[in-house]
Amino acid sequence: MAVAIITGAGSGIGRAVAVELAGRGWDIVLAGRRAEGLEETARLAGRGLPVPTDVSDAASVAALFAAAKAEFGRIDLLFNNAGTNTPALPFETLASEALAEVIAVNLTGPLFCAREAVAAMKAQAPQGGRIINNGSVSAYGPRPHSVAYTASKHGITGLTKSLILDCRDFGISVCQVDIGNAATARTDRMSQGVPQANGTTAIEPRMDVAMLARHIVGLAELPAEVMVPFSTIMPTTMPLYGRG
Repeated sequence: MAVAIITGAGSGIGRAVAVELAGRGWDIVLAGRRAEGLEETARLAGRGLPVPTDVSDAASVAALFAAAKAEFGRIDLLFNNAGTNTPALPFETLASEALAEVIAVNLTGPLFCAREAVAAMKAQAPQGGRIINNGSVSAYGPRPHSVAYTASKHGITGLTKSLILDCRDFGISVCQVDIGNAATARTDRMSQGVPQANGTTAIEPRMDVAMLARHIVGLAELPAEVMVPFSTIMPTTMPLYGRG
């Protein structure tokens, strides 16, 4: 049975992917800061090992992977999903702590998790596995007042490209999913209207998060010799092209 680690598994996209993986027979390790959210995901999935984790802390990430290996013996998939954002305010008004937190969670965290995953996947027998990084359409079409988030997602693209190169000789495939407007609590505000690049405010469409999860799990279940380096999934009428 295949084993997956999902970060940011206590809600939203991470929860939806965990539920989809479990439904297809995967063993799942659920990582996130809130134990109660992870436990709820495990209940909804019907299985799962909750491991409260701060992805921005290297020791916490190491403990997560140690727990996964102790419980299941190997790691076949890392879904690097945990993320955060700053308030949508002018860049120069944001506190240094808020900027640092976005980079710590959105970029340093995935670096720490990928490092542990690569080490585990190289060492296990049979060797190999898959890493899926949650990117964002914001990396190439930024929203107003999203400097830190956009910069962090550019970093994820660099992480993905470098890992593809460094891991391909070890049976480890790496890909990135750039996601636009999934229907989660984080995007509820879009149904009320959000700022647009032209200075207006507009309601934006959202897509079913369960459908998104099926796309991500489909990538995870590709044959080992096949990969999709980058994919974008978004609502058809989302106003992405033309904003950046």
